[in-house]
Amino acid sequence: MAQKKVHCDCLEIIRPVRDTLDVINGKWKIPIIISIGVGNDRFTDIQESIPGISPKVLAKELKDLEQHKLVRRVVIEEYPVKISYQLEEYADTLTPVIYALKDWGINHKKKVLE
Repeated sequence: MAQKKVHCDCLEIIRPVRDTLDVINGKWKIPIIISIGVGNDRFTDIQESIPGISPKVLAKELKDLEQHKLVRRVVIEEYPVKISYQLEEYADTLTPVIYALKDWGINHKKKVLE
């Protein structure tokens, strides 16, 4: 019986972590969120701030982030029409996660280089 409880406790952790990783996983999503968060709101500015990302990949990732309610695409009706990207308020909930990943990465690098 205790074995089954441990299994359930494990799944209660694994499932939400997996759900989180399904949203922010990959090479580009966190860098895009960070880029927009520091003020890069135009497509080309975001692309230039993230070395190695292609326009096709950036467009796909922005659409994914829009679907997950983390980024909002804003059309500015001027001539010429301008598009900007802004973080949704909900994206602020990722701030502690991003800083925790940053801190872990710094500490891990130190540990590996010891």
